[in-house]
Amino acid sequence: MFGVSNTSPISNLASIGRLHLLQAQFETVLIPVAVANELAAHPDPDAKALIQSALGAGWIRICAVEDSPILRMLHVQLHAGEAEAIALALESHADHVLIDEKEGRRIALQSGLSVTGVLGILLASKEKAQIAEIRPELDKLRALAGFFVAPALAAKVLAAAGET
Repeated sequence: MFGVSNTSPISNLASIGRLHLLQAQFETVLIPVAVANELAAHPDPDAKALIQSALGAGWIRICAVEDSPILRMLHVQLHAGEAEAIALALESHADHVLIDEKEGRRIALQSGLSVTGVLGILLASKEKAQIAEIRPELDKLRALAGFFVAPALAAKVLAAAGET
């Protein structure tokens, strides 16, 4: 199974030292050039090193997106990384597109793509016993990555994980 990722899932998982959870779920993760550029500017040197290691190992790969009417339309509605990630997922027939931002997720779903994000990665990781609990991971995401999750969504994810 392979996915295409926007910046947020890779950046946030790397920030908490959990990028390996993404690799455990996706044999290959493609990223467009705009995402690669954003990740190269990651402010945390440890997270940046994890990302560079994944690129070096080849399970995260940079792919150029073809210029197309769809890409141009997406650029009007979304940030460059989200637009290119959705366009690349459509071009490559990815199993999933990895996006956390609400508008990007909405447009990806409308485009017929399967969408997941950091919270979905954490849920699947708990189901596979790769992590014991989601709550500490959420706390780290908030503290170390500045990750925002609405309280209602956090409660829903924790309930789905049996951590009420």
